[in-house]
Amino acid sequence: MRRLIAGLDVHTSHDDVAGRHALLWHHGSPQTGAILPPVRAAADAHGLAVVSVARPGYAASTRVPGRTVADVAAGLVPVLDALGVASVVSVGASGGGPHALACAAVMPALVRAVVTFASPAPFSGDDAWFAGMRAPGGLRAAVEGEAARRRFAETDEFDPTQFVDADFAALEGEWASLGADAGAAEADGSDGLIDDDLAFVRPWGFELAEVAASVLLVQGESDRVIPPAHARLLEAALPHARLELSPDDGHVSVLRRLGAALSR
Repeated sequence: MRRLIAGLDVHTSHDDVAGRHALLWHHGSPQTGAILPPVRAAADAHGLAVVSVARPGYAASTRVPGRTVADVAAGLVPVLDALGVASVVSVGASGGGPHALACAAVMPALVRAVVTFASPAPFSGDDAWFAGMRAPGGLRAAVEGEAARRRFAETDEFDPTQFVDADFAALEGEWASLGADAGAAEADGSDGLIDDDLAFVRPWGFELAEVAASVLLVQGESDRVIPPAHARLLEAALPHARLELSPDDGHVSVLRRLGAALSR
């Protein structure tokens, strides 16, 4: 089911999720927030409803210029209150990772666990943060501000060398819906992606030490988009984190481990 709540484009796997334990899905950058079939399948297998919300600037969600990562999490509080879910496992892929962590800091009573896949770490302010990224142009431009990031968007093209063979295999197989959804998000415009990049390289609005929930960090060691060093930084800064490295996985193929991660 799809509806607008508090200016956000909200998708749920069932018409009524009140009283249910839910997988709160934080989509990557860019995505529309639609519930992807493998996400629903993994949630169904673990008895969880799915709640997925398009971040401001994506799909029908109202843009919030200057938003921080914590702002997005705070914006989800009235959504989850309206839906009446009992608890959530906050799960974020790539650009959704920081937002999954923020929810645990902003609403600790509701978030019982966090799982991230290939999440960036907070910006360190130095060039080492970009090491291992095959195509960091958008994030580098974001450091210079919104105007620079928008100029970059005018000529930005996808660099296929960011993905390893396992990524392309996943996109041709069970995660084909992710590629199609990314295309749909790009067709809607670049505001959501630009605002995500800007949020990642400015203070997130919360400290990782505030995340009291258990966190599973799932990371492909072959990832050329968000390299493993970011997962190690997160593990060191989070009070209750465990890092699970997958040697042969890249940025997309690591999502194949979603079902297993929910069993941890």
